[in-house]
Amino acid sequence: MKNLTIDIQGQIALVQINRPKALNALNSETLDELYACLKEMELRRDIRILILTGAGTKAFVAGADISEMHQATAVEGLAMARLADRTFSLLENMPQVSIAAVNGYALGGGCEIAMACDIRVAAETAKFGQPECGLGIIPGFGGTQRLSRLVGKGRAKELIFTCDMIDAQEAYRIGLVNQIVPAEELMDACYAMGQKILKKGGYAVSLAKRVINAGMDMDLASGLELEATSFGLAFSTHDKYEGMGAFLEKRPAQLTDF
Repeated sequence: MKNLTIDIQGQIALVQINRPKALNALNSETLDELYACLKEMELRRDIRILILTGAGTKAFVAGADISEMHQATAVEGLAMARLADRTFSLLENMPQVSIAAVNGYALGGGCEIAMACDIRVAAETAKFGQPECGLGIIPGFGGTQRLSRLVGKGRAKELIFTCDMIDAQEAYRIGLVNQIVPAEELMDACYAMGQKILKKGGYAVSLAKRVINAGMDMDLASGLELEATSFGLAFSTHDKYEGMGAFLEKRPAQLTDF
């Protein structure tokens, strides 16, 4: 692919957005490539973890490609938003666990794609923001929806209305990122997180992800019913018998379902 590099090590896939001269900005071509990449990985059972990052050290993804958007019409803007939505929604809901390795600026579409990942690990040098209102538009790749779900409506409105850029420490404080590490340790930290998750039941982790995501759009009673149904479903798996059996027998579990 022209704008992506992919490296697979065991059950972990590293996907790097590779447009360093454009600070890894997301244009339509890159979004198309990323969608195709994720669609293929979604069907693979030999990959359980996806790490997403940007090429270089300056930017994770500096945003959408303004040069492409500048002369776009309303119809073209809608098409771009829908392209990003299908790509980010696939990333958010695929059975694999996604980890954003935020290695620099994560602005606009960059912050939005990081928020679509399950876990965000940031370098100490990372910066986050939604600058769209300063450009005469609004966040269109999920920012108005996912940011408020992660940090609360009031804080999301402040960040979007003011276009303030925040550092990794503030992003961690408000719950936008899960972990901060020195820049030189970023990829090691993401792989370590991936390896930790790989030791757990793959089907159970995927099922938990599905229930958490679906529950965000339900009332509490409906979410609890979904949880109960899914809890029962897990009881029919090999991993349930193996995991509990191993616990009772005081031996390492061999969890293989995914």
